[in-house]
Amino acid sequence: MREKCSAEENTGFTFSDAFPVTVPEYFNYGFHVIDKLARRSRNRLAMIWANQQGTEKRFTFHDLSNLSNQAANLLIKYGISREDRVFILLPRIPEWWIFSLALIKIGAIQCPSPILLTPHDIRQRIQFGHFKMVITDRFNADKIDEIHNDCPSLEIRMIVDGERDGWISYSREIQCPTILSRHKVKNAALPRTRSSDPMLMIFTSGTSKMPKLVLHSHGYPLGHRVTARLWHGLAENDVHFTVSDTGWAKNLWGNYFGQWITGACLFIYDIRGKFHAEELLSVLEKYEITSFCAPPTVYRMMVLHDLKMFDLRSLRHCTSAGEPLHNKTSRLWQEGTGLTIREGFGQTETVCMIGNFVGEKIKEGAMGKASPGWNISIHDDGGNPLPDGETGRIAIDLKSRPIGLLEYYVGSDEENAAGFINGFYYTGDKAWRDKDGFFWFVGRSDDVIKSSGYRIGPQEVEEVIMHHPAVQEVAEPASKPISC
Repeated sequence: MREKCSAEENTGFTFSDAFPVTVPEYFNYGFHVIDKLARRSRNRLAMIWANQQGTEKRFTFHDLSNLSNQAANLLIKYGISREDRVFILLPRIPEWWIFSLALIKIGAIQCPSPILLTPHDIRQRIQFGHFKMVITDRFNADKIDEIHNDCPSLEIRMIVDGERDGWISYSREIQCPTILSRHKVKNAALPRTRSSDPMLMIFTSGTSKMPKLVLHSHGYPLGHRVTARLWHGLAENDVHFTVSDTGWAKNLWGNYFGQWITGACLFIYDIRGKFHAEELLSVLEKYEITSFCAPPTVYRMMVLHDLKMFDLRSLRHCTSAGEPLHNKTSRLWQEGTGLTIREGFGQTETVCMIGNFVGEKIKEGAMGKASPGWNISIHDDGGNPLPDGETGRIAIDLKSRPIGLLEYYVGSDEENAAGFINGFYYTGDKAWRDKDGFFWFVGRSDDVIKSSGYRIGPQEVEEVIMHHPAVQEVAEPASKPISC
């Protein structure tokens, strides 16, 4: 097994330095992080982008600063201003980051969305969120045209590749005769964004009902310093790769905010076709990835191959989130690479709020300990704190509101009333905490099975089934009957 290093040895600073004690009154990620890095080190690499066909592009922070300024000026030209709502439906292409940064710079509110959404899903979300503009590509434009007339708030459609009747063409606009400045955002009256101003909306996965619409402020990216520094273990010279679609919060966790705050380089792999585990292992080797994060399902597919056939010497840190990591997968990965997969826990509503952090002791199967700045306890259904060892609801104390927690759910008094109760935010998950402060996930509050007086979480059932040699993947659904 590879020798472990402490958090200080790996990142250059201590746990107490990993998150800002206070959030500044004014903060804008585009100006204060990307543009600052661009000025400090003009040639520092920010992103390596590649697709399954072998095409590769590289961007410095200077490139991203210029391109996002240009995109911001284009948005202003077509009437997008402060707190206008923009729906982004783009795959893992550089334009996603360019327009996201541009929207942050001008103070507009963006909503990244998965490209797998159907026209029905898109209609539902645009109507609910009252979005003024959509930015997409030629592969998804038909979906927008199909529902456009049903969405009265949707005034502007932009396509990033090619041209289309009734649409703004990004590729045409950035060429002559229209010249858009790359050096600065041309709006002298552009107001500074406060850290508390709205920046981003994102829908939850909505597994059982209409997805909730989460609102995050401009201060939200600062919370991901913990995600990147302490969980991913990143420093300036790292190349980090997170497997995630651009429409999920995991992309914000692993392919954006915290990673660039540390000055690390992102590796973005544009997966459109069928996923092959060997393909990812080859990518880890070719691009000398130093930090890797993927859902447990991806790891489970990767450990089916002979990991020692790949040169993964550059890889230093491996993390996982999104679902419980089975012990069998963790053991096989460690045997093949010498590295421990460190789990983290959070939601669309949060940053990494619980994790197994760099240099800290790990208990197999545990989610980890509470992140710095997050006061987390376990409550019963009545809101009373429970002692260690007892299963209950995960509760976050709001007396000292943690950095990176959602502001509120948009357009849903019911969800806000259910989530925010008597000075606490409840995640909707069941867990227990041991005497050492480690949290152990049990399941969603509505997924816990009661049998003969015992409370059984889906993970416990899945863990037992996974031990059978014929089982590659398992999912334990809720105990309630599903009607079709």
